[in-house]
Amino acid sequence: MSTTIALAGSTGSIGTQTLDVVAAEPDRYEIVALGATGRNLDLLAAQVDAVHPKVVAIADEGCAAAARDRLPGVEIRVGTEGLASLGAEADVCVNGVVGFAGLRVTLATLLAGRRLALANKESLIAGGPVVQRARSTPGAELVPVDSEHGALHQCLRSRDERGPSRVASLVLTASGGPFRGRSAESLASVTVDDALAHPTWSMGPKITVDSSTLMNKGLEVIEANELFGAPAGEHGVGIGYDQIEVVVHPQSIVHSMVTYTDGSTIAQLSMPNMRLPIGYALAWPDRSAAAFGPIDWATLSRLDFEPPDLAAFPCLGLAFAAGRAGGLAPAWLNAGNEEAVAAFLDGRISWSDIAAVCASVLDRHDGAEAADVEAVIEADRRARRAARSVMGIESPPTDPT
Repeated sequence: MSTTIALAGSTGSIGTQTLDVVAAEPDRYEIVALGATGRNLDLLAAQVDAVHPKVVAIADEGCAAAARDRLPGVEIRVGTEGLASLGAEADVCVNGVVGFAGLRVTLATLLAGRRLALANKESLIAGGPVVQRARSTPGAELVPVDSEHGALHQCLRSRDERGPSRVASLVLTASGGPFRGRSAESLASVTVDDALAHPTWSMGPKITVDSSTLMNKGLEVIEANELFGAPAGEHGVGIGYDQIEVVVHPQSIVHSMVTYTDGSTIAQLSMPNMRLPIGYALAWPDRSAAAFGPIDWATLSRLDFEPPDLAAFPCLGLAFAAGRAGGLAPAWLNAGNEEAVAAFLDGRISWSDIAAVCASVLDRHDGAEAADVEAVIEADRRARRAARSVMGIESPPTDPT
């Protein structure tokens, strides 16, 4: 029997690569639902023709009428709730939605007791405490799709969950992005095109800019703590932020590592290819039969590692600070970063201003706790307003939910 899959964010980078993974094993998987903003209707229509889903969710209500005209005979669901409803439609829901807007999909999938293949790190970062409660739903599973967290998930498979975790540290690798080795002074005049020229990964513009500032790695530190950190038990291995490390690894072949108390370090290696962690999450607890990113050991000449430069890339330190503060601090940082990156891509602020905006927004965090999803959403809205005020942007932010 095929594993059924709902794919939220189907027209984005993760979505299109998920469809590649499914196409590599067509007898193993069945796409039953697709979700997208609806703004790239040509691509969405081509996907519908290729995989014949029963349901399509259009997140942007303004695109719904055109989608209904273009996709006759397909059930169309609209808006945030329509997109979130995909979480209960299949055995596995892949959440490839960009940004905070993915929170509803994350929660709906877990609360439906389904497996969540999570590529949307922002929902876990901003809504970590709320998501943790949802993970306790009977039948719910969360398998990360980020290459780093998928790597940690694989490295942690070697531990015996019946006994002590014996995990000493989690080591996240960072490519260093396009500006590795640059000083803070030399980064003052970089352009959008410079920031989007990632040396090893092909990703969407928002995450590519985050990689250039190392905010992406900082958010991944928070995500790693939410996925695998304290307390030890059903989900955690009993460590905190002091046991999560970041090293710069420009080849992007070692995706992350786990060091155990006896000194052993277990790493996951492959060539840079997001289809591998996607396939891992879809097949869990099995593995994909299709190979993505295998290494030619005869040609692999070197693996380099170096510490990150926190002075040139202060966003990484901000993320550690937000994570240690806990509560809604990561939500404030995430929202401020999303607004700052959007402004940078629009030419409103400089690359160096992104970190300054994020620091200012984090300073305004009031210490509130994430009591429920509405508290998370309100914190996100307040942080976005604060970010736009700092940047002198008068128009109100778009509601990301």
